[in-house]
Amino acid sequence: MTTSTSSEPSANTSKWQPAKDTFHAYASWLVSISWKLFSGLSLVLMIAGGIIQLPQVAFLIILMSIVIKATFKQQIQAEKKASAATYLAEAEQLKRQLVEARMATMQAQVEPHFLFNTLASIDHLIETDPPRASLMQKSLIALLRATLPTLRENTPNTLRYLGQELSVIRPYLDIQKMRMEDRLQIQWDIPEGLNSAEMPNMMVLSLVENAFKHGLEPKAEGGSLVLRAEVSHGKLVVTVKDSGVGYFPAEQDATSEASQGGFGLKNIRDRLALIYGEQASLSIRALEPYEGSGTLALLTVPYKVAPI
Repeated sequence: MTTSTSSEPSANTSKWQPAKDTFHAYASWLVSISWKLFSGLSLVLMIAGGIIQLPQVAFLIILMSIVIKATFKQQIQAEKKASAATYLAEAEQLKRQLVEARMATMQAQVEPHFLFNTLASIDHLIETDPPRASLMQKSLIALLRATLPTLRENTPNTLRYLGQELSVIRPYLDIQKMRMEDRLQIQWDIPEGLNSAEMPNMMVLSLVENAFKHGLEPKAEGGSLVLRAEVSHGKLVVTVKDSGVGYFPAEQDATSEASQGGFGLKNIRDRLALIYGEQASLSIRALEPYEGSGTLALLTVPYKVAPI
């Protein structure tokens, strides 16, 4: 008894569903056309009704169409807006998943090239210069200690503060300095007060890695790296400048960015857009001849003080 009663409404619903779909489609079409076009079609329908001697039917159809067009306009428009909002939400979700996938890929690679080179250097220094080997080993431990918590954070919108980023960058630069010795000069220009400024994780480190990978390491005589941070017009601007061989983003984007380690410029820009929208930016360019050789990268985000 209960089963047959509960199935009755379902059967009635499926029976009338085609009629409901047809009515909805007709209402949507009426709302989509202009009143001018509707008037023209109504005139044609009245003439056709007169020819087949059914003017009352034609007039009734036109009257019902007017009521439907006037009544359902807001409802149809609301449905279209809801559908568009759903589409945008799904597109944003897919974009977020793509950026998270890239982030996960990046985090699966702890820059093995750099790590292996550092271990090889430590192994060599153990025999030739044990005190330096010990210093390099301590810097590597500090780097891994600062990096590992970040690798567990697998969301692209993870926010840290600049001081945390510097705690990763400092041992990284210490190791590079020990490897390149006098071939590398490092200049820090970061006020102590900016350590609490909000900063998406591992972005600055990625730019520093790019400076070495594409600029300083390929240059036989080495060069200098300048790391600067300042607040300008309510924005935190982080500058990474090197005097290497020069880095040309257009060529890198087209040829090797996807295959290189680290974030990749596109992934940084995608993350910035995901977190800050149009309020943040990344620009990178080769220095002009009068500026000397090298690359200048500017990372700009809204200046906010993160709770430490």
